[in-house]
Amino acid sequence: MPNPDSTVMLIMGIIFAAVGGGVLGGSRYAERNYYDSLTERTDMKEFIQSNPESSGYGAVRIGGIISLVVGGVLLVIAAGIRFWGWGG
Repeated sequence: MPNPDSTVMLIMGIIFAAVGGGVLGGSRYAERNYYDSLTERTDMKEFIQSNPESSGYGAVRIGGIISLVVGGVLLVIAAGIRFWGWGG
């Protein structure tokens, strides 16, 4: 019989991984749309200087990666508890 703690950790790991993947994909999509809109402008100064006024995309991407890592660690711990057992 699986430990109830491992079930909770498994669910948390799945949620963290799913949210992290969604945030990472959404960030890439939003950043691509931002740069596509820059290329359509007639004033290309910001695009050529490679210094966008919105740097939040990198921060959101790092948050998604962190969420994926936390979810992966939780999934590994939950799998270890399920396979090797732990506790009473």
